[in-house]
Amino acid sequence: MVSTILLIIIYLSFISLGLPDSLLGSAWPSMYGGLNIPLHYAGYISMIAAGGTVISSFFSERIIRRLGTGVVTALSVFMTAAALLGISFSSAFPLLCLWAVPLGLGAGSVDAALNNYVALHYKARHMSWLHCFWGIGASLGPIIMSFFLIYKNSWNLGYRTIGLLQCCLVTILFISISLWGKNKSQNNNEKNETPKGISFKELFHTAGVKQILIAFFCYCSIETTAGLWGSSFLVMEKNIPPEIAAQWISLFYIGITSGRFISGFLTLKLNNRRMVRLGQGLIACGVIALMLPVGRLLLLPGFFIIGLGCAPIFPSLLHETPRNFGSEKSQAIMGIQMASAYIGTTFMPPIFGQITTYLSFFIFPFFIGITLILNIIMVELLNKRIDKTRV
Repeated sequence: MVSTILLIIIYLSFISLGLPDSLLGSAWPSMYGGLNIPLHYAGYISMIAAGGTVISSFFSERIIRRLGTGVVTALSVFMTAAALLGISFSSAFPLLCLWAVPLGLGAGSVDAALNNYVALHYKARHMSWLHCFWGIGASLGPIIMSFFLIYKNSWNLGYRTIGLLQCCLVTILFISISLWGKNKSQNNNEKNETPKGISFKELFHTAGVKQILIAFFCYCSIETTAGLWGSSFLVMEKNIPPEIAAQWISLFYIGITSGRFISGFLTLKLNNRRMVRLGQGLIACGVIALMLPVGRLLLLPGFFIIGLGCAPIFPSLLHETPRNFGSEKSQAIMGIQMASAYIGTTFMPPIFGQITTYLSFFIFPFFIGITLILNIIMVELLNKRIDKTRV
């Protein structure tokens, strides 16, 4: 009973992780004009938030060993809720940057803790469905923001509404903290979640770690660039109105969400490696759709297919962590995997935004395509390296 309740709480927590992730990209075409700042400044806000996530992910193992998964989850969502409410009352770029710090710090440790918990104790389908719940949150974000842009002409109210929803989840999480301790006493495998500390030097010398870190870096570069700049690509390159673009980009997140729901069933037939390759192939198809000179015809299916392709890659790579590196190292490696993923989130969107100031948003699908190729290469090198260690 306790395990079932905790699984529900974990699902709700991943909705909370997804809600803020898509807000900035969908709101930015309407935000930057009122704030009198350049378009590419969205990349700096994203970089600050992701930088905080990198820091908390990198040291997540030590934080979780000290406080426990339940406390880390509750405190992290509290920080996120406070940051969203702070952003909603901000009227200047420095304030947005300030609130981006707790927004990022709130995501890192909880992400690593919950992903490792599910990777150790649940089958692959639960990992896919867990990240499906993240997609539900990420899909709801642009929809809620679009509503307030259309009917209230206010991005502030969009952020405020999401912040209040987060506050409701914070209450549930703090009430449920004692359940994590009860579940720990009932679970014989719980000791695997909090092993003694492993040095970073030892982690980086583990076979396959370098390849998986680059693979996560590339994947999150694809996902975040598509989510943050996809709406601007539609506005600047395809002449779609901002409020409509905010609605259309939600299809990217809907693709991720529906794809992860379907992936949960596909894992009954396909292993994690095949799921990753399937996702990579779908992203390639979506990128080609955006490249084709057919006007607006393939824009909606293109973004949806890219989202559909993103769906199985992240959860499948995460679920392979204990199998690739052993349960005794899984929490520590999960932390640096998440850190590497968010380094991609930190640097690639602002780099892309800066590139567009010299070129144009025409390069959007080409940027994603090149990053995808590097991701494919790293994943295949990882597989070969891990196979050699098992011979």
